[in-house]
Amino acid sequence: MATSDQKVTTFLLFQGQAEEAMNVYTSLFADSEIKNILYQEDGTVLHATFSIKGQNLMCIDSGIKHEFTFTPAISLFVECDTLDEIHHLFESLSNGGAVLMPLGELPGMEKFAWVQDSFGVSWQLSLPSRDN
Repeated sequence: MATSDQKVTTFLLFQGQAEEAMNVYTSLFADSEIKNILYQEDGTVLHATFSIKGQNLMCIDSGIKHEFTFTPAISLFVECDTLDEIHHLFESLSNGGAVLMPLGELPGMEKFAWVQDSFGVSWQLSLPSRDN
């Protein structure tokens, strides 16, 4: 359960990579932390909560093998604070993953990119225009 007033929480379903993904995400984003991890007997994640830039998320390792995975049809939208931050996140998150939309300009944004990380999670990275 989320530990704030947040009523809707993103829930990510991994197959054996939940803890690794949380460690990567919390190392890349400021104001991020792993809040709680409950493990299954085999050491995989039964349930975990973490935050990225103050936004709470949950994840687990699926106990059932399945064919489905993440899709770019849903992504995490991140508003970056600096040019250095968006460049760092773009390079880090696309490493081992895929660039769905290269880092460039869009109306109302100084920079924007859409990437899929090595775990299959999609990220939209935005640096709003400073003159808005």
